[in-house]
Formats: sequence, structure tokens, C-alpha cells
Amino acid sequence: MLAKRIILLFFRDKANVFFSLLAVLIILALYILFLRSFMEETLQEQLGRESEKISVTMAGITLAGMISVTSITGCMGALGISVSDRDKENAASDFLSSPVSRGKITMGYVLGSAVVGFFMTMVALVIIMGYIVLNGGNVPGLVTIAYLLFTVVLSVLCGNSMAYFLTVFVKTQNAFVSVSTILGTLIGFLMGIYVPIGQMPDAVQWVIKCFPMSHSASMFRQLIADDTLSELFAFAPAGALTDFRELFGIVYTYGNRTSTFWLSAAVLVLTTVVFYCLSLLLMRGRKVG
Repeated sequence: MLAKRIILLFFRDKANVFFSLLAVLIILALYILFLRSFMEETLQEQLGRESEKISVTMAGITLAGMISVTSITGCMGALGISVSDRDKENAASDFLSSPVSRGKITMGYVLGSAVVGFFMTMVALVIIMGYIVLNGGNVPGLVTIAYLLFTVVLSVLCGNSMAYFLTVFVKTQNAFVSVSTILGTLIGFLMGIYVPIGQMPDAVQWVIKCFPMSHSASMFRQLIADDTLSELFAFAPAGALTDFRELFGIVYTYGNRTSTFWLSAAVLVLTTVVFYCLSLLLMRGRKVG
């Protein structure tokens, strides 16, 4: 019932729904108005030639990060209700006076925000894929769609676990708004959306590589853009494709090891388990769920 309450309250608040998608709309607008030409020129320089697939390829690489962003912002929007319960409405006291365990109360908030995050992330995925197809991209096949859905689930669970852990330390609605604002500002850089990851200082690159949700963006980029990249770099010098994939965060390198789709999936699963367990341990010593 608590999960259902979270879902209903979130979608009843149209402003909350809008602001949860605002980061996606801003990134899309920034890409169309400012980033697109720069990104396309970067790929053209790498290839040393023009191609009609450059535009759709860069759209897929750049906008794939938007899907990962929504995995966090959508969950954060729903989790704002849990903060409101602790701050103003004091609904948490009513929950704790009921015979329901704190673990189940916590899972109610977690499940409700995860459902909201999944729905919002699917909306972002449809927007991105629609934009790519309308600009000349291919409609993904059933296998790719299955992998995309799998990645959405992992991304939402990981983003939700981290977002919930963060809200455990937030006691007031004003503080939550501040945290959401800071997160919304930083998340685009952490996903390598505004600036190619390979062009950032080494220290910043390592921060991004160690940020679990950046692996979600990497997985989406591989699924959306890798096929066309292979075609574009078919006649490029040896190593050019590898360098480009590292430059734009399609894969990450850790010394001599390069991340893969399944390694990134493992990072998301491990992060999800760790942060949910930490949140549950912290909430056991608190007055709210």
C-alpha cells in the first residue's frame, strides 16, 4: 500500500513529473542547439571523411546518457515524498505506529520510487529512440530492445538505491530541493554528456569511471551506437575505433583492462545490493522508514 501511495502521489503532482523530466528535456535542447555540431565535428575529424551516419551516431552516443540521468532524477522525484513525510506531513509517525515492520516500510518507499523511476526512464528511452529514428537511425531489433529493457531495469535499481541512500541523510524538504539541484547540475558531467570523457583531466576521468551510474550510460551507448560505429570505422586506421570508444565513454579503461557490457552490468548489480543494504541498516536506527 505504501508503494502504491508513492506512485499515486508522484503522478498526481504534475509539477513533480515535469521537473523529473526537466533534466532530460534540457539535455536534449542543449544537444540540438549547441552540442550537436561540436560532437559531429569531433567524429568527422576522427574519421577524416564525411558520412550521413555521423549525425545519428553522435546523437545515440550523447543522448544515451540522458536515459541514465532519468534513472536517478525520476527516482529522486518520487523519493521526495519520503522526505516530505519526515518533514511536514509527519506521516512516518503513523506508519511506525502500525504493526508493519520498518523493513517493509523502507521497501514500500523503495518499490514505489523504483516503479516511478522505471516509468520515467522508459519515457526518456522512447524520446531518445524516437529522435534517433526520425533523424535517420534504424529501428532497434527485438534482441536490442530486450537488452535495452534489461539495462533500464539495472539502471533504475542502481539509481534508486543510490538516491534512497542519499535521502536517508536528508531531513527537510528544503534540503532535499538543494540536493536535487546539485545532483541535477553534476549528473550531466558525471555521465560524460556535455564534454567527452576523454577530454577531461585524468582525475575527473577516474571519478567518472568509478561513479557506478556511468556504467549504465556506457551500456546504453554500446547498445544504441556500437553497430553504426563499427561501420563508420571499418576503413579507419587500426586502433581508431578503440580510441574513439574510450574518448566518449562507450567503454572505460582501468589500466590494461577495458570494461564490457557485462562487467558494467555487474557493477550496477553490486552497487544496488550494497546501497540497499546500507540504507536498510541506517533506517533501522531511525524513527522513519
